[in-house]
Amino acid sequence: MFPLPSIQIRQEYAQIGIDADSGQYDIRQPRPTMELQQTSTKLEMHQPNGELEIDQSKAWDALGLPGTLEVMNRIYSQSRDIALQGIARRVEDGNRMYAIHKGGNPIADIAVERSQITGFSELDFVGEASYDNVDIHFNRRDPEIQAERGGVQINSQINPPEIEYQRGKLEYSMLRWGKVEIIPPQIDTLM
Repeated sequence: MFPLPSIQIRQEYAQIGIDADSGQYDIRQPRPTMELQQTSTKLEMHQPNGELEIDQSKAWDALGLPGTLEVMNRIYSQSRDIALQGIARRVEDGNRMYAIHKGGNPIADIAVERSQITGFSELDFVGEASYDNVDIHFNRRDPEIQAERGGVQINSQINPPEIEYQRGKLEYSMLRWGKVEIIPPQIDTLM
């Protein structure tokens, strides 16, 4: 038997060279911008003066120095009684003179009594003396307070991130080409 001829095939794969550098990111995040504005609280205070009232009219009245209107009111209120007392005295004087026959000297006695009276002793225009003749009254006034509220106003602004990208590189090259080698068998033609 004869051996069968065979074909030999040799194959070499291609080889590719790749040189790659990754891209590079540079990311910066700036802080937000903030503005603070503060308004102060306003406080206004005002204290009105109080009123002090001192009424010493009763004290002056007790010293015999009342006001004119007060004196006139007292004279008016006492004049009826004084008039009735005067009438009673006249009647009594008349009765004494009527009884002249009983002895004595009623006319001279009445004249002596009248000469000893000075002014209007019947009128009482002096007020009553008392430890409480001066009235003191104090009117307190409340303070006036006005407050205006302050506060803080915040304005914030977000700053976007700053992104920088540097491209990488991608280089490729053919290091070895692929090939296929076919070797045919040798054929002996002499046979």
